[in-house]
Amino acid sequence: MKHFIRITIFFCLILFLNFHIQPELSLEVGGGADEPVKESDMEDKIKRVAITFDDGPHPVYTPRLLDGLKERNVKAMFFLIGENIVGREHIVRRMAEEGHIIGNHTFHHVQLNCLNEELACEEITKTNEVIEQITNKPTEFIRPPFGAWSSKKSCPVELFTILWNIDPLDWKDQDADLIVQRVLSEVKDGSVILLHDSYDTSVEAALRIIDALQAEGYEFVTADQFILN
Repeated sequence: MKHFIRITIFFCLILFLNFHIQPELSLEVGGGADEPVKESDMEDKIKRVAITFDDGPHPVYTPRLLDGLKERNVKAMFFLIGENIVGREHIVRRMAEEGHIIGNHTFHHVQLNCLNEELACEEITKTNEVIEQITNKPTEFIRPPFGAWSSKKSCPVELFTILWNIDPLDWKDQDADLIVQRVLSEVKDGSVILLHDSYDTSVEAALRIIDALQAEGYEFVTADQFILN
């Protein structure tokens, strides 16, 4: 009887080990060396970046920048100051015709949170009106100066806010080499780069940054694609 019990316990132990102690499973993502890479896999690996410009349009540097963007087949987002548009409507019209996205950067480059609701709204709507008279399209995007704008500010317009995650302080340190170095040291898939088209050094740096990132396989998209997709 004892011998029978020992045999029974032995077989139960074997069954337990067989069902409960399995080798750890792992899942490899991607094909092996001999497997073809699917097109969808390649698309997932494309690194995308957006380049944006504030405070324009500038009568000299913005057209120079537009020339460089056109040569490189890159579309950008321009956040315009309303008072800077006056007398430079042809530059804004060119931006729109060449496929760039035009956004609102207020009329006087003021910090909206420091204004009462009426004045803040006027800064936005007045700029929208100036842009829309030129492009014949509704303005959809805003970049509040200094990135500050309380959503509690009531205004009869609906705009998507576009901020940034790379700021090389090109307005402060007007050194093209330094600007390029700062951006390239931080850039990654999904980066939104903030620059200004009101400085010669910023335009030079922007085109050098584009050349460097395109050489690394980056695809330039407009920043709205990151929030709308």
